[in-house]
Amino acid sequence: MENTSGSLTAIESRHIDYVPESERHGKVWRQGPFWFLGNFQPFTVAIGFLGPVYGLDIKWSAIAAVLGVLFGTLFMAAHAAQGPRLGLPQMVQSRAQFGYQGVMIVLLASTFTFVGFNIVDTVILKLGVQALWGWNTTTFAIGLMVITVIIAVFGHDWIHRVFIALFWASFPFWIITTIGLFSYHVHVAASSTPLGYSTAGFFGMFAVSASYNITYAPYVSDYSRYLPKSTDARRLITSVFFGGALSPMWLIPMGAWLAIYLGVSSPLQALSEAGNHVFAHCGTILVVLSTGALVATMGMNAYSGMLSVVTALDSWRPVPTGPKVRVTVILILGVVAGFFGILFNVSSSALNDSLTIMLYLLAPWTAINLVDFYFVRHGKFAITDFFTKDGIYGRWGARGCIIYLIGVAIEVPFCSIYGYYNSWGFVKLNYVDISWMIGMFLSGILYFLATRGMDRTAEDAAVVASEAALAQGQEVR
Repeated sequence: MENTSGSLTAIESRHIDYVPESERHGKVWRQGPFWFLGNFQPFTVAIGFLGPVYGLDIKWSAIAAVLGVLFGTLFMAAHAAQGPRLGLPQMVQSRAQFGYQGVMIVLLASTFTFVGFNIVDTVILKLGVQALWGWNTTTFAIGLMVITVIIAVFGHDWIHRVFIALFWASFPFWIITTIGLFSYHVHVAASSTPLGYSTAGFFGMFAVSASYNITYAPYVSDYSRYLPKSTDARRLITSVFFGGALSPMWLIPMGAWLAIYLGVSSPLQALSEAGNHVFAHCGTILVVLSTGALVATMGMNAYSGMLSVVTALDSWRPVPTGPKVRVTVILILGVVAGFFGILFNVSSSALNDSLTIMLYLLAPWTAINLVDFYFVRHGKFAITDFFTKDGIYGRWGARGCIIYLIGVAIEVPFCSIYGYYNSWGFVKLNYVDISWMIGMFLSGILYFLATRGMDRTAEDAAVVASEAALAQGQEVR
C-alpha cells in the first residue's frame, strides 16, 4: 500500500472526507489477507470455547460455526463494494438511508460495537498473559492501548501494512500448531462434560459465529475506500468473503477442540500449551504473534470507532478535516476502552452476550444499508450531499429510521440470550434465538417495499451535479 500522505512516517490526513480519485491506491488481492488476519487471532479461538458452553460436541460446534460464519460473511463482504464506489467511510454512506442527523441512531450501535470489541479484546489478552507469565494486568492493558492508539493514529495505510506483515509472520505457526493438534501430538484429556447436540445450543453457536462477521459490516468500506473507483466489485467482494470467512472457519472449531480436550479457559493459554507440545517455544511464539494480530485488530476497531464518532459530531456541527480531530477522538476512545478493559473480567457468557447484543443492533442496519445500495439506488449517490444538512438526503430519513427501530423492536419478543432463558422474550421457541434473523429480513423487506415507486427525479439531478463537482476536483467536506 502507498501512504496517503506520501511518506512512510506521515499519518493519514483524512478522516470522514471523500477520497478523490487521485489519492486512490492499493490492490484487491490485499483485502483477502487483510480480513483473514482480522479474524486470525485469540478472540476467534475464544468464540470456539462457547461450543461446549452450549452443550455441543466438537462436530456440532464446528458445523454451527462454519454455517454461521458463511452466513454472516455474505453480508459483511457485500459492503466492500461501497468503499471504492463512494470513496467514503461506511457510516457516512448511511446518511442516504437515515439522514444527515438521523444516522445518529445507528452510529450508537456501531460505536458500541467498536468500543465493545476493544474492551473484550483487552480482557482476553490481559487474563491470558497473567495466566501464562504472571504479568501485571493493569500495566499490560495500558501498554496494549498505547500500541492500539499508535496504529489507529497512523491510519488506513499503516493498518493495512501491519496486517499484511503479521499475516505472513503468524501463518506458519498456526499451521504447525493445527497439524500438531489434529495429529495428536498434544496430550489429550477426555472431557468430563457430556456433550452432543441441542437445537438451542446449535442456533446459539450459529448466531455468535454469524455475528462475528456481521459486526464487521460497519468497518468494511472504511478499508476499501482508497481503492480505485474502477475496482471490480465482484473480485473485491470475493476477496473479502474468503479472507473474512476462512480464518474463523479454521480457528473457531480449533477453539472448541481446545476447550473440550484441553479443558482450558484462556485462548492464549490454550495456544501456548498446544503449540509447545509440537516443538519447544512454538506455542510461545504463536502467542506473541497472535497477540500482535489482536492488537492490530484493536487498532482497526479504534480507527473505525473514530470514523463513527466523527460522523456523529459532524452531524451536528461540521468537523474540520486533517489529523487533529481524528487523533483526539482516537485518544479518547483509547482511554475509554482501556479503562473498562482494566475494570472488567469477561466470562464466556459475557462474550456470548456482547456478540449477541451487537448482532441485535446491527442486523437491521446491514439489511437496510445493503438493500438501499444494491436494489434501491443501485450504487448511485450524490456524494457532495452527504456533507450537507439540507442536502437531498435530508436531516432525518424517516423511512430508514422508522424501519430500523421496527427491526430492533420486532427482535425483542424472540430474544433468548443463552443462559438467560428468554427472560424478557415472550415468544417461547425452546430457547432458540432467531430474533436477529427476523429483525434482519423484516427490515430489508420493509425498506425495499417502502422505497418502491419513490420519486427520485430530484435525487437523480443531485447525483449528476455531485459527479460534475467531483470531476472538477471540488473538495468534499
